[in-house]
Amino acid sequence: MKTSSYGGHSAIVEMHLRFNGTSIPIAKMGPDYIVVHSAGDHPPCEATIEMRVDDSESRWNVRLPNGIASGSKRVALEAPMSRA
Repeated sequence: MKTSSYGGHSAIVEMHLRFNGTSIPIAKMGPDYIVVHSAGDHPPCEATIEMRVDDSESRWNVRLPNGIASGSKRVALEAPMSRA
């Protein structure tokens, strides 16, 4: 029996940026930035990205070196600062 990839699976993907009790949906993610659906002004801080693909969830810590500006949906990311 030959299996076809037509009509294949479309993954359900959800991404959120979480910090200081706030959760913002992420529209797009690049290697050193994210694009959020909507944003207000937030100062630089540590944050967590949560990504769910179907039933699998991943989380990792990031730093928002420039914070979030209400006039821009693009948010710069960098690795979190190590704590001594």
